[in-house]
Amino acid sequence: MLKIRLFCAAGMSTSVLVNKMKKAAEARSMEVDIDAFSENSMQKNIEGVDVVLLGPQIGYALPKAKKLCGEKGIPVDMIPMIDYGMMNGEKVLDLAIKLAKK
Repeated sequence: MLKIRLFCAAGMSTSVLVNKMKKAAEARSMEVDIDAFSENSMQKNIEGVDVVLLGPQIGYALPKAKKLCGEKGIPVDMIPMIDYGMMNGEKVLDLAIKLAKK
């Protein structure tokens, strides 16, 4: 099972993206554990996670996220603005899978 955490400013709009990613995973018969949280709760929500993705609105937090996640060997990246804006669950799931394989 792939455990993915998304972080954004408040965790609200990203929850819509989480649902779309879950539907995309279900269509592929993939087992996933995907959830969204606010950026300020990152430290307590990355234990045992395979991939961390940040919403484009918190791009300023990428260095902090890389430090936190790097210490635990968790790949982290920004969700491309176009995929976030379009709530493209397929593409964001593909990004998470690609990062997990590195």
